[in-house]
Amino acid sequence: MDYSSNSGVQKRAYQFALSVITIVDNLPVRGSAAVIGNQLLRSATSIGANIIEAQAASSRKDFKNFLNHALKSANETKYWLSLLRDSHKAESGTIAPALKEASEIANILGASIVTLKKKSE
Repeated sequence: MDYSSNSGVQKRAYQFALSVITIVDNLPVRGSAAVIGNQLLRSATSIGANIIEAQAASSRKDFKNFLNHALKSANETKYWLSLLRDSHKAESGTIAPALKEASEIANILGASIVTLKKKSE
């Protein structure tokens, strides 16, 4: 399946994961930057994976749970990106757009979850 051609938040999450791969690949391979980079890579790629799992969910409850996991991963990703920026392990010019995109994806996911909660009331 071509995840880069899908529309909406799934496509954005996929493109975002690709940009994070580039960031991580350009980090120093030793020390704290490598550890933070590994954590960042895990959380950033988890966003899209959980969105895909949500779309294949067998129930509304599972759908909502997977979206919640995607939101948690997006928030965790913002944390790791902020650490890289504030520790000066990566250039802020590289991190700033990624941080903005992670925030926007988190906002989309959060709004979707709120909408789902309203519909289930």
